[in-house]
Amino acid sequence: MDSRPTLAPAPIPASAGIGLRFPHHRHVAETRPATAWFEVHAENYMAGGAPLDYLETIRRDYPVSLHAVGLSLGGTDPFDMDHLARLKALAERIEPGLISDHLSWSAVDGVYLADLLPLPYTEEALAVVADNIDRVQTALDRTILVENPSTYLAFAASVIGESEFLAELARRTGCGILCDVNNIYVSARNLGTDPHDWFPALAGAPVAEIHLAGHAVRQLDDGQEIRIDDHGSTVDPAVWALYAHALGIFGPVPTLIEWDTSIPDFAVLEDEAAQAQSMLDCQRVTEAGSARAA
Repeated sequence: MDSRPTLAPAPIPASAGIGLRFPHHRHVAETRPATAWFEVHAENYMAGGAPLDYLETIRRDYPVSLHAVGLSLGGTDPFDMDHLARLKALAERIEPGLISDHLSWSAVDGVYLADLLPLPYTEEALAVVADNIDRVQTALDRTILVENPSTYLAFAASVIGESEFLAELARRTGCGILCDVNNIYVSARNLGTDPHDWFPALAGAPVAEIHLAGHAVRQLDDGQEIRIDDHGSTVDPAVWALYAHALGIFGPVPTLIEWDTSIPDFAVLEDEAAQAQSMLDCQRVTEAGSARAA
């Protein structure tokens, strides 16, 4: 008989959460910090062992979101049903409030490339991604969120804007959208576009989560500047400003602080989450004032 305690479903609140990484497992499990919710990379827990034990312990006290990186939603290889089955088993065990993956591909000819690679935004790619999302949602018997990637080049073949592409995916499949504000800023700066132009196509779209993270700036030999989405620092002030713009369009939605390299003390992540929470609270006050004025 399975002796594991039953985990009651816990939706993700429209508050600031923190990306849970291995160095903070014990701290969170033992101290139970006042964090609204946590998100984890699903693949890190599919093999069981101590990581899954910690996750189950933490899940008893907090809502948890599963953020996958291996579904390769934009890939044209035969879909990896074994990987999907492992994700479903983990979801049944953890009862996450949300499940998400990326608008990217990571496998070709049976070789997994361990990266989130961009795809051209064409009608053909749209059909492929929509079909893969349908497969995932049917298998999991729930909707998923799809996240916009960071990009470093533009495909000449692209004929659809990224946000328009995501909006159409949501319309065709019923999926939700995970809006990574840092990725929007990084991509826009790398491609020489205005990050604010990304948002109008998604006004009214099912944006159900926002990600915030730090990024690195590198100087190339020719003097050009490139921004790298490395999740290894505090959120850039320009990204905070863009987050405020996003809240004005989407309203308060669950917001995650991601930090994956050079992971600091948990207190640093709490400070970043507190800033996001303050902005969420301000947006609620603004909306309440607008409602009273109307």
